[in-house]
Amino acid sequence: MRKKWVGLGLAFGLLAACETAGGLRSLPDGPYAPYGVNTKEQSVDGLLVGHRLMAAGEYEQALKAYLRAAAEQGLTADVLSALGSANLKLGRLGQAEKLLRQAVKADETFPPAWNNLGVVLMEQGRYAEAARVFQTAFALDSGESAEIRENLLLALEKLEDPAYDDPEKYSFALVRRGRGEYLLLSTPE
Repeated sequence: MRKKWVGLGLAFGLLAACETAGGLRSLPDGPYAPYGVNTKEQSVDGLLVGHRLMAAGEYEQALKAYLRAAAEQGLTADVLSALGSANLKLGRLGQAEKLLRQAVKADETFPPAWNNLGVVLMEQGRYAEAARVFQTAFALDSGESAEIRENLLLALEKLEDPAYDDPEKYSFALVRRGRGEYLLLSTPE
């Protein structure tokens, strides 16, 4: 029995001699993830991370980053607008509208929130309200943003002639004009 314990002790001793001084922890340059988090360093701003993820098309991850920003900074107009934008990109129009209306209420002078709210309203086919919202964003931005200007012009265009959005109001006919040539005619009903 004593030989068994001595052999076992010798085996553990050899294994311990082969191990690095760091124990079982992974080294920073190893293939494994680091084992700890340095709590003394500042974390990266969730809004900045979210904006970069939105630019990369990672909308679900951006939403998580914006939620982290909301936990750290509170529900500011910037955070609410970012949350609304992420929900808009994910196709959650109802949630996006609610968040963007909260953003506008939190800071009535924040043009991005007004613009994004207008985009949601356009997506819902509410062109008159969207045009009014884009006009507010355009005025607050002093007409400097080309994106807001384009959105406003599109909303006004849709407001002037919304019939093209409703194909039932127009009848379309395909007319053959010679060999392999066709003409598409549309007439209002």
